Amino acid sequence: MKRPFVFLDRDGTIIVDIPYLNDPDKIRFTDDAFAGLQTLRRLGYGLIMVTNQSGIGRGYLDEQRLTLIHDRLKRLLAEQDIFLDAIYHCPHAPDAHCHCRKPATGMLEAACRDFAVDTARSFMIGDSPVDVNLGKNFGIKTIQIRSEGFTPAGADYEADTLLEAARLIASNSPL
Repeated sequence: MKRPFVFLDRDGTIIVDIPYLNDPDKIRFTDDAFAGLQTLRRLGYGLIMVTNQSGIGRGYLDEQRLTLIHDRLKRLLAEQDIFLDAIYHCPHAPDAHCHCRKPATGMLEAACRDFAVDTARSFMIGDSPVDVNLGKNFGIKTIQIRSEGFTPAGADYEADTLLEAARLIASNSPL
């Protein structure tokens, strides 16, 4: 049976954006990230993080270091009783022209192969135009977080925090 998912950007959405983060101890969550993720779970949404990590392709970190970062992120979330269904990442530099780098849809396609995703009831939440364009390219509703350096991208909705985004979903959700 298909279920709705919320696809979430990592940097600037779940955690504070630190360019080319390569130290797990520097993870800091955005305002209301825990409450937003908990609300989405209570609403019955699956949670999948999708993140461009061109730092790998550029040589700033490797897959092993990214695994350490994501393992710590998952542990910190678990301490708040929050669990992601999956994490997908694109390791390629922008000039690789791959199919997985946002706004290309490869990560969402992979998630749909791995999970029974109800795309008609799913959302993409992120802080950048790339995240909004990913959602639009995949045909799902989009919410853009107004983070530092916000550039409007024509999202279906805008929110100041992940909790506000979750509340928008709750008020617009047929669940």
